[in-house]
Amino acid sequence: MLRPFLVLLLTASPALAQDVVEGQRIFESFCVACHGPEGLGDGPMAPLLEVLPADLTALAERNGGTFPIAAAAGRIDGRDPILSHGGPMPLFGWFFEGEDTAVKTETGQPMMTSQGIADILAYLETIQR
Repeated sequence: MLRPFLVLLLTASPALAQDVVEGQRIFESFCVACHGPEGLGDGPMAPLLEVLPADLTALAERNGGTFPIAAAAGRIDGRDPILSHGGPMPLFGWFFEGEDTAVKTETGQPMMTSQGIADILAYLETIQR
């Protein structure tokens, strides 16, 4: 017989749900200006920045072939700050506030982040070379 908390866990809204299409839409709305349409770090704002945007298609390559979910989420949500054009990343932090969801990190451990960031991570994973 299943215990009540386990039944609740199994019937709750899907955990670790990520939407690649929504992630691409968010990327195109908020990230392309700096990271470029292909995520190569060559957006129209890139030359104006103090710190050049990363080539987001090489995240896995720079991490031994594994997409670095925890590090990428940390850069986007501000847990791992980076100085970008004189201020902390993310510039659009307000957008990513809201409903939280769990994402499975590359180590298999769950990590909480916003649904928007979870969707962006799903999209970024698809553009790795």
